[in-house]
Amino acid sequence: MAKGNLIAVVDDDESVRESVTALLKSIGYDAVAFARAEDFLSSDHRRDADCLIADVQMPGMTGFDLYARIAASGEATPTILITAYPSRGAQTRALRDGVKAYLAKPFMEEELLGCIRQALDSHSE
Repeated sequence: MAKGNLIAVVDDDESVRESVTALLKSIGYDAVAFARAEDFLSSDHRRDADCLIADVQMPGMTGFDLYARIAASGEATPTILITAYPSRGAQTRALRDGVKAYLAKPFMEEELLGCIRQALDSHSE
């Protein structure tokens, strides 16, 4: 089911980055992790990612900034934003702008996996 799908995880929190990446790999996704949005943008994986999971608040470029940069380039990478500081306004903005999901940390594994499946399904349509 998950074979062939590359998921990029961008989060400055090492424990979140590693645990999400390990979860994804454990169920068969290919996963790559980055501590900074800028690192993801300059990587070879930028155009290969089938889904992006990005933290909202990071030093330098935020998850919102990262999504805006990708969308402005014409790429359609389905994006899930995650945050330890959720707000209704930020969620509304994210979904209005085209982000596929906005999750508050800590989230349940199944909640994240469901969002990934929906994001991947929307990307294949």
